[in-house]
Amino acid sequence: MSVAAIGIICKAPQPGRSKTRLATAIGEVAASELSACFLRDVAAAIEAVPEALGRRGYGVYAPAGAEDIMRELLPAGFGLLLQAGDDLGQVLLGATHALLLAGHDCVLLVNGDSPTLPPRLLIQAVETLRQPGDRMVLGPASDGGYYLIGLKHPHGHLFRRIAWGTETVARSTCERAAEIDLATTLLPEWYDVDDIETLRWLQDELAGRSTRFRGGGFAAASRAFIRAAPQPSP
Repeated sequence: MSVAAIGIICKAPQPGRSKTRLATAIGEVAASELSACFLRDVAAAIEAVPEALGRRGYGVYAPAGAEDIMRELLPAGFGLLLQAGDDLGQVLLGATHALLLAGHDCVLLVNGDSPTLPPRLLIQAVETLRQPGDRMVLGPASDGGYYLIGLKHPHGHLFRRIAWGTETVARSTCERAAEIDLATTLLPEWYDVDDIETLRWLQDELAGRSTRFRGGGFAAASRAFIRAAPQPSP
């Protein structure tokens, strides 16, 4: 049976090292705890992909030595893969290589900052990758990056000449794919929670007030945390 690898690209939640932009608004401890909630919720989205489709979740994590933190946060069936590389492109390429070598027929890498990521998008990505021929699936994020990249082969060209952390990442990645004639399927846009503005997007979505993002996952951990936490000042 074919088994897709679905890896969460993440840092182990630690105060002072997690969600630093968000921490300026809500504090280092709260930002770390919220980051842990995000990871639990993204893992739950992966677990919601039907087992009959063939999938296994992974935490693609940093730093080394944080294995105990990750094992506590992620479901028991998840594997752990330490990030390797000096920049995000090397991390993504290295994880794709490693997971394909582990015997998976395709690899999806998702960010750990989209707690309401809809499982249906993961299902769509796996089903698309299993169509004949080589291809890439990309989930563009609202900030110009991407929340998901799916591949059947480790194409290093996709990760070269990318200005990571800018609004051009998704567009540049599609350009790299076109340069090597790699078929590309774009998923619907979703968003990362990185700062106070996107935290408010999350609050609005969970409260049913969002007009932009609908049909997201339930995000049980983030929902409970936000309900219990004091709200940041406007």
